[in-house]
Amino acid sequence: MDVLTHRSIEANGIRIHLAEQGSGPLVLLCHGFPESWYSWRHQLAALSKAGFHAVAPDMRGYGRSGRPEQIERYSMLHLVGDMVGVLDALGTQQAVIAGHDWGAPVAWHAALLRPDRFRGVIGLSVPYRPRGSQLPTSVMAQTDEAQFYQLYFQTPGTAEAELEADTRLSIRKILYSWSGEMPRPAGGAGAGMVPRSGGLLSRIPDPQVLPSWLTDADVEVWVEQFRDSGFRGGLNWYRNIDRNWELTAAFTRAPVAVPALYIAGELDPVLAFPRMREAIADLARFIPQLRGTLLLPGCGHWTQQERPDQVNAAMIDFLRGL
Repeated sequence: MDVLTHRSIEANGIRIHLAEQGSGPLVLLCHGFPESWYSWRHQLAALSKAGFHAVAPDMRGYGRSGRPEQIERYSMLHLVGDMVGVLDALGTQQAVIAGHDWGAPVAWHAALLRPDRFRGVIGLSVPYRPRGSQLPTSVMAQTDEAQFYQLYFQTPGTAEAELEADTRLSIRKILYSWSGEMPRPAGGAGAGMVPRSGGLLSRIPDPQVLPSWLTDADVEVWVEQFRDSGFRGGLNWYRNIDRNWELTAAFTRAPVAVPALYIAGELDPVLAFPRMREAIADLARFIPQLRGTLLLPGCGHWTQQERPDQVNAAMIDFLRGL
């Protein structure tokens, strides 16, 4: 199966759309917000050529996968359960799991909770962060003028109305503003903050020219998907942040025991979030089999799209070393 194919399966009580390519050991690729399987387009072909069966789902709430109405059905346990369900539907006992953005916490927790099913993990952009001692939203930044974007996402309907008013403009602005080609203040001041007098997009310019790694055709893929699905499903992941903290209490200070690789762009705004650089420096403490930390100069948030050749090489080297 050396060509890209698509199918839908039933897993964990919902329909999950899969893009897949290649044959061999399974590599499961989990996307983030606001994305889809298409974010892994460069990896599907490269992993296939290297002798792996690469599978990129539309995650719960996205694209052609199921979109449950209830917010509580987007918890981390549901998301990890979906990935276990994909393995079951494919008749595969084990896989290596990779995740970018929100897909990274799914991948880290899949390895944490089910090391019997996920024999290795690759996290892109978002590092593994052990469960903290406080409710996550209680420590997120907010001032009289602005609030952290994850707090802005908490109220159902608010971000949906903003993002769905002009889907193409929303996609263009988000992809540009978090890329390595978006000029931003030195030191990442105000990273991820949303003005209370406006929305997420209010201070982001519509790029006159798209970043070099992104084409109009790429943008149209996501525009078509989000016009069909809306943004509610993906936003519901954020609305479970505190619930995830409550549900994972039993795993406080538990290590990720399988081999792992972490990759991020040096210009990723995520790295400018509070205590994020310290978390990256401390990864080996909580991941005893950490095989490497790769920071890509000049690269922003969309790691596997901005630097596909470097990401592909690092992933394949890691996979072959397992």
